[in-house]
Amino acid sequence: MEYILKPWPWYISGPSIAIVMFLLLYFGRTFGMSSNLRTICAIGGADKYSDFFKFDWKSQQWNLIVVLGAVCGGFIAHFLLSDPTNINLSAETITDLNQLGFKNAGDSLLPPELFAWENVLSFKGISILLIGGLLVGFGTRYAGGCTSGHAITGLSSLQLPSLIAVIGFFIGGLIMIHLIFPILF
Repeated sequence: MEYILKPWPWYISGPSIAIVMFLLLYFGRTFGMSSNLRTICAIGGADKYSDFFKFDWKSQQWNLIVVLGAVCGGFIAHFLLSDPTNINLSAETITDLNQLGFKNAGDSLLPPELFAWENVLSFKGISILLIGGLLVGFGTRYAGGCTSGHAITGLSSLQLPSLIAVIGFFIGGLIMIHLIFPILF
């Protein structure tokens, strides 16, 4: 049980991801989460309103099982396998987070400065969630996939557009945390 509660070393998790990716490539599948939104909309009848949703969604049902597994795995990991100890952060990271306004950096995976209900359900919190959701939704369609699809499937199959997208994701994250985040919070 102790082995499940601790992070897995790279020599276990890395080859595990590589084996899954090899199997997906072998069977002609691609991994990604955002494509499931298109499948769910097509199942719900969105093809009546937009040609974008007119495709054989039944061929993508296997990927919906991946989403279900991610949701169930997250639930199990949080409620049954979480280790409630503090997060081991470096002193420099804690100093940086304190400068950004996080009072108890490392005490929780979900800092209350961001995830407390009074912050999420405020006008500012709901605005950030709505605008961020629209930007992420637009970005995944514009980039032709999400971070998991590009970073895992695209890079493992040596696709140049995925490399460009992943570089863009990192640049966007750096801009967000160093320029936009201090303004918002």
